[in-house]
Amino acid sequence: MSADFLKRLGWFALFFLAQVLVLGRIHLFHYATPLLYVYFVTMFPRNHEKWAVLVWSFLLGLLIDIFSNTPGLAAASLTVIAAIQPHYLELYVPRDSADNLKPSLVTLGPVKYAYYIIPIVLVYCLLFYSLEMFTFFNALYWLMCVVGSSLITLVLIFTLEIGRGH
Repeated sequence: MSADFLKRLGWFALFFLAQVLVLGRIHLFHYATPLLYVYFVTMFPRNHEKWAVLVWSFLLGLLIDIFSNTPGLAAASLTVIAAIQPHYLELYVPRDSADNLKPSLVTLGPVKYAYYIIPIVLVYCLLFYSLEMFTFFNALYWLMCVVGSSLITLVLIFTLEIGRGH
């Protein structure tokens, strides 16, 4: 097994355990739930096999669904994000950069990284809560969940990125 695979497996286990044991139980003001595992999908390097990104993301979503009693929500939403991520990353990576560039606050710069990460988290939260509620009858509650969860997730992601400080 390669060191890259083992490192990715470690991140996979860390995000899974953090979400299931701690973060999934946090509901600030009954709206905001941190969905930090989205960060796992955004960490895949440039030119990583697209099928591998999809498989990793689906498996993480499936495990979170099983242990969080959200049947198919995380798996479907993470798989959509995994399908978008490689193409979306190319918009922000300099053309002359390495083929295995890992997106981070240091490699992309703060502005480009923010433009990269914020829409991915927003789309994830939109998909997740749209599938969860499957109605727009209470649109204000849906919007508060999307915005609150996106904000708290983004704060955690930027905190981790600053802490990692490649």
